[in-house]
Amino acid sequence: MAGPLQLTFVNYKKDSYIVVEGKSNADRFYIIRQGKVRLFKDVEVVEEEGGSVLGPGDFFGVVSTMSSHSQIETAQAITEVTLISVIKEQYGQLIQNNTPVAMKIILQFSKRMRYLDEALTRLTLKSNADENVTHLYKVAEYYTRQSQYNQAFYAYHQYIKHCPDGGNVSKAREIMMKIGPYAKAVKLDFKSEEFNRVYPKDCMIFSEGEPGEELFIIQKGSVKIAKIVDNNEVLLAVLKIGDIFGEMALLESKPRAACAVAYEECHVMAVNRANFERMVSTQPQIVARLTTLLAERIWFIYKQLANTLINDPMGRMYDALMMQLEKNRIDINSFAHTFDFGPKELVNMVGIPQGEGTMILRKLMENKKIQIIKDKDKDKIHSLDVSDIAKQSAMYKKLQKIGRTPT
Repeated sequence: MAGPLQLTFVNYKKDSYIVVEGKSNADRFYIIRQGKVRLFKDVEVVEEEGGSVLGPGDFFGVVSTMSSHSQIETAQAITEVTLISVIKEQYGQLIQNNTPVAMKIILQFSKRMRYLDEALTRLTLKSNADENVTHLYKVAEYYTRQSQYNQAFYAYHQYIKHCPDGGNVSKAREIMMKIGPYAKAVKLDFKSEEFNRVYPKDCMIFSEGEPGEELFIIQKGSVKIAKIVDNNEVLLAVLKIGDIFGEMALLESKPRAACAVAYEECHVMAVNRANFERMVSTQPQIVARLTTLLAERIWFIYKQLANTLINDPMGRMYDALMMQLEKNRIDINSFAHTFDFGPKELVNMVGIPQGEGTMILRKLMENKKIQIIKDKDKDKIHSLDVSDIAKQSAMYKKLQKIGRTPT
C-alpha cells in the first residue's frame, strides 16, 4: 500500500519564467492547479497539436524530467499561477495514488508522439504516413522485392486476415505459395493468453498498418523499428532489453505506425489492454518505465525536427550522429563508438534522396575519423573520435545561424 504523497505547491506571478529551454538537469515537472501557462520554443518547427496555452489539470516539463534530458521548451506564466511540483522520484508513488493522472500523461504522450512522428515523416520523407490497413499489401510487396521473405509472408498474411475482400487478396495468396518455402522465421498468430513469446532473428513481430492490441517489453535480444515510405525502409530505432514498443496502437486503438522485426532472436512479454489497465495501478515501475521511454522518444523527435532546419546536408548528417550520441548518453570525451546503423540508414534518417546522399556520404568518409565496419553481417558507422562529431555538429549549427556554408 502506497503511503501519502507529499506534493509541493508553488506560485508564480504573471509573466514569470517557470522553466527555460535548454536548461539541463530537470528534476521536476508541474501540474497546473490554477491559472494559465504558455509554452514556446526558440524555433517552432511544427505547431503543437492542441495549442500552446495550458490550464488547470494540464502538465508540463514531464518530457525533460522523465527522460533526464535538457528542457525542450520554455514555460511562462500568462496569469498568476499555482502549480503542483512533482519531483522525478515521486512519479511511481503518483501513479499508485492517482492512476487517472498517470493515464492522462501516458495517453497525451502517445497522442503527441504520433502527431510529431507524422510531422517528421512529412518533413524528412516528403510523404504522409499511411496508416490504412491496406498499406499492409505495400509493405509485403516491398519486402518481396528485397527478398526478405519472412517479413513479406507475414505482411501478406495480415493483409488477407484484415482485408478479406481486398482487391489484391488472390495475388497475395499466390505470392505466399511461392515464397512460403523460403519464409523460415515466421510467427503469424499468438493466442492472447501467451504473454511470453520468442521471435527468431528476422521474424516480423508486427507490421505497420496492422491493427494492434498489445504492447511489448523486451526481455532478451533486440528489435528493429522501421517504416516503409516511398519504397524505402527507414530505420527508426534499434531497441534492446527493457525497452517497450507497440504502445501507441494499444493506447489509441489505431493501426501500427511502423514495423517491428527481431534484429536478433528476442524474448518479449506481451501486454494487452486489459492487463495494461491493471498494470497501471499494480506495477508502477513498469508504467514509470513506459513514461520515461515515451518522454525520451518525444525529446528525440523534437531534436529530429530541429535537424530539418539545417540547410547543409553534411551538417544534417553530423547533427544526426550527434543526436544519437546524446540519446544514448555517450560521453563526447570518449574515443571510439559504433552506431547501431549504417550509411544507408543515416541518409534515410535525414531525408536526403539516395542519389544525393551517396555523394554526401563520400564527402563524409573523407573524414578519416569515421569508418564503415562490418558487425554481424551489417554495415555500421564507426567513429574513432566521438568528440570530433560534436565539434563538426557545433560548427555546422554555428554556420547555419550566421548564414554561411563551409568551404
